[in-house]
Amino acid sequence: MPDIAASELDAYAAQFERDGMVVLKRHFRAETLQAWRAAFEPLLRGRIAAGTTAVRGDNRHYITLPFAGVFADESIFCDPAILGIVERVAGEDPVMCQLATDTPLDGSTYQDIHRDTPPLFDDQPETPSFQLAVNFPLCDVTLENGPFETTLGTHRMRPDDAMTAWRENRVELKAIEMELGDVMIRDVRALHRGTPNRTDQPRPMVVIGYSRSWYYRPEVHIDVPADVDARLSARARRLLRSMPRVDSVQSPDAPEAYRKFAY
Repeated sequence: MPDIAASELDAYAAQFERDGMVVLKRHFRAETLQAWRAAFEPLLRGRIAAGTTAVRGDNRHYITLPFAGVFADESIFCDPAILGIVERVAGEDPVMCQLATDTPLDGSTYQDIHRDTPPLFDDQPETPSFQLAVNFPLCDVTLENGPFETTLGTHRMRPDDAMTAWRENRVELKAIEMELGDVMIRDVRALHRGTPNRTDQPRPMVVIGYSRSWYYRPEVHIDVPADVDARLSARARRLLRSMPRVDSVQSPDAPEAYRKFAY
């Protein structure tokens, strides 16, 4: 993964403040993500067969990843450049709170346009960023297999104002095509939606959630097994300090806790 100078991280943070998102091109090694894809495919099949995904629309499945094996990779979730941007836009000493996937299959449809979290204060102008999603696909994302569509700048608008602007065509949805290895960092309050996958192959998108140290949504969490916790670096353990420690990874038969996702 390439090193990024502090001045470049500052520029990314300024772009994020304006747009609500940035994309780091070819940031992760393709070989690493191919290993994630190989580990994810049987998990996807098993969870769909068991009916334990969180359904995010027709043929669209949200699955929390077990924090073990290839998925407990500090080179990914402790990546210095990503954390450098996260800390610049969402404050020092953040918390990692989510490790999951969103996967549309053939037959998926457009989601309703939405935000992933409500505002902190009703009837008040939007605050600085407090919850971020770091997304990276486990395959190339094209216009055919369900690209994420988002708006620029609506993370700093009140929800009703943002929706009015979209309905009046004052903001537009932008499809984000990505190559394997690209990383998107976004404010979850920007108006966005998932789109149909019109191919016969799943399109898995990983999401790692980071938030300010004081922000906590119990339905969005990572179970950290004791044996994995024992091997974590001090930096990783600090990021995961608010997450529950468990004896072993969650059973695939357990249903997803994170059900309400659209605001």
